[in-house]
This record gives sequence, C-alpha cells and structure tokens, in this order.
Amino acid sequence: MEGLNTGDISFLIFSTALVMFMVPGLALFYGGLVKSKNVLSTIMHSYAALFIISIQWIVIGYSLTFSSDIKGIIGDLNWAFLNNFDFFTANAKYADSVPHLLFVIFQMMFAIITIAVVSGSFAERMRFPAFLVFALLWSTLVYDPIAHWVWSSSGWLNRLGVLDFAGGNVVEINSGVSGLVTALFLGKRKRTKPEPHHIPMAILGGGILWFGWFGFNAGSALHANGVAVVALLNTNTSAAAGAIGWVICEWLITKKPTVLGAMGGAIAGLVAITQGAGFVTPMAAIPIGLIGGIASYFAIGFMKVKLGYDDALDAFGCHGIGGIWGAIATGIFATTLVNKNGNNGLLYGNPGLLGVHLLAIFSCALYAGVMTFLILKVMSLFMKIRTDKDQESVGLDVSLHGEEAYNGFNI
Repeated sequence: MEGLNTGDISFLIFSTALVMFMVPGLALFYGGLVKSKNVLSTIMHSYAALFIISIQWIVIGYSLTFSSDIKGIIGDLNWAFLNNFDFFTANAKYADSVPHLLFVIFQMMFAIITIAVVSGSFAERMRFPAFLVFALLWSTLVYDPIAHWVWSSSGWLNRLGVLDFAGGNVVEINSGVSGLVTALFLGKRKRTKPEPHHIPMAILGGGILWFGWFGFNAGSALHANGVAVVALLNTNTSAAAGAIGWVICEWLITKKPTVLGAMGGAIAGLVAITQGAGFVTPMAAIPIGLIGGIASYFAIGFMKVKLGYDDALDAFGCHGIGGIWGAIATGIFATTLVNKNGNNGLLYGNPGLLGVHLLAIFSCALYAGVMTFLILKVMSLFMKIRTDKDQESVGLDVSLHGEEAYNGFNI
C-alpha cells in the first residue's frame, strides 16, 4: 500500500459513486421526455448499459483502453479479465495515489454513461435485442479505441498534446456524433414532435445529472487537490451559465422561458465544460457555459428542424454540439495557471493547442460516425434493428417488455 493516499482513495470512491448515479439520472431525464407508452423502454436502455458494460469493461474494455499500446491506436489484451496487474498498488501512469483497481472502476462508469447517452438519439424505435448487441459492439469498437487515443499515455492524440480532462472527446463528441448517425440510420418516428409525458421527472433526472457531474469532472483530477476544487467550481459555473444562455434565447425568441429549457441549457453547459474543467479558470467557465447553452438551443430548435433528422432526445444537439464547442474552448482558454500538467491555449499565447484540438474533433467525430454506421450496417444483415409500425403504435413498453409504467392512470 506504499504510496497510496487515503484521502485520494476516499475522494475517488465517492466520485465513482457520483458518476454511477448519473445513470438513473439520465434514465429519469430521458424517460420523462418520451411518450408515456415508451418510458420504461427508454429507462431500460440506461440500466442495460450499466449491466452490459460493467461486465464488458472488466473482461476486455479496460485492457483495450489502457493496457500496452498497439501503435497508438488500441490497447492489447494484457489486462483482459483483470489479469497481470496488482489490484492494490497504484499505476503511476494514470493514478499514482489510489489502487489500480479503483482507477479501473472509476473509468468503467464513463464507459457506461457514454453508451447510455447515445441511446437518447434512437429512443422509441430500436428493438431491445438490437440495443444489447449495439451497446456491446459500440463500446468495444468505438468507445474503447477513442478513449485509448485520448487518455492512454501512449494514445496518438494524447501524445500530440490533446487536453481532455473528463471526456469532451471521449464521452461527449463521441456519443453525440454516434447518436446522430444512429438516428439517421434508423430513420424518423411516425411522430417526431417532442412529446414529454412527465416534465417533473425529466427535471429531477437533470438535477441528478448536475449533481453526478461533480464526480464526473472533479473526480477526473484523481486527487483530492486544488485542481479538483477548480473543476468542481467550473462545473457548477458552466452549468449555471448554460441555463442562462438557453433561457435568454427562449425569452428573446418565444417570449416564454421554460423550466425544461433551463435544464437543457444547464446540461449543455455541463457538456461544454467537461473537456476543460481542470484546465480553465472559473471566469472562463462563464463564456464556455453561456455559449454552450446558446449553441445547443439553436442546434436543437433550428438546425434539427431545418435538416429534418430525428435525434429523439437530442444527443447530438446537446452532447455533440456542446462537446465540440468545449473542445474548441479548451484550446482557447486552457492555462497552466490552473493546472501545471496541462498547457496554455490560444489566449495564453499558444495557438498550437487549438490546432491540435481541431484535429482531435475531426478525428474522433469521423471515426465515431463511420464505425457506428458500419456496426449498424453489419447488424442489419443478421437481425432486425428497428421496431415495426405496430410496435411503435402500441408503445415499446408493452410490445417489447410486456409492462406499463402507469397501469390504471391517465398520463
């Protein structure tokens, strides 16, 4: 146990639990936004991600992401089945003051929440068996390689100097672009107008996400130190600014600020700060969140309508657009005054960081988009992916799962 820090261990255990708590938060947020006849099927996607990826991660996922490098592209299988490393000593490359196994568990929660976010794009129209296969394949072939590129000490984007504190590329851009491709592949639902059946449920879920995001971002410091404190404050600041940005847009355009819109803006602000949470100042978190909320508002309210794609719960409009802006913003606002292990961005005399981040955005988006399409295409040769019209009419809760959320109630 030499070299381990009990404060860091306690901090990371708590942060891991917070990130796991984001799964039921996302389930409630997504569940409240769909029709009442599809709420359970939508919630099931988030929980199924927890079930499946918890096993996939310890069998092969962690090894593919963090073990010995294969030409900067993917890890090997040296740590598959959690073999060949000591659970109780630290891995100095990644987290030098906590047991290696704790780092494994913390990173597992990121893999879980990412595929859960993707599920929002195809809510109300993917068959459950297809989701199970898709979640396993996507996490293995898309999430794990991109996480290796960015977070592995030998990943090619990491070596180029990309700064991604808590998953702007790995979680947000990755899930947003993959969600968009999946929505386009499956096609539109019969009715695409938003029909949230339980807004208070969605608001509660959004609040839980905000709470869990403190573990997501601050925990990514991997130490109970000053950088974690800055990341904590930046997370809250950007969320607040994102909500303000969205509400201002609603007020100016529709004259009616909405509670659901405010929560959507807050989540957009959380997405936007994820990449730079431990690299930028709290004052920089204000424009990062504000612009994130405004950008997501226009992406969801105008771009999606104009282009006509059916991203059911706006995985791309929130996570994709917010993540892209967050990556750009980190390239602009990052400073070693906050984190000596980071780098300076454009505003601090280093335009090169922004250039590297633009390359990372393009590379991660392209890979995620192409691989997601190929996974779906191959799956479609062997199984039916989309629900049929009768199943959509009855609702996926009854037609796929044989249960109703509100039996005997008119909601």
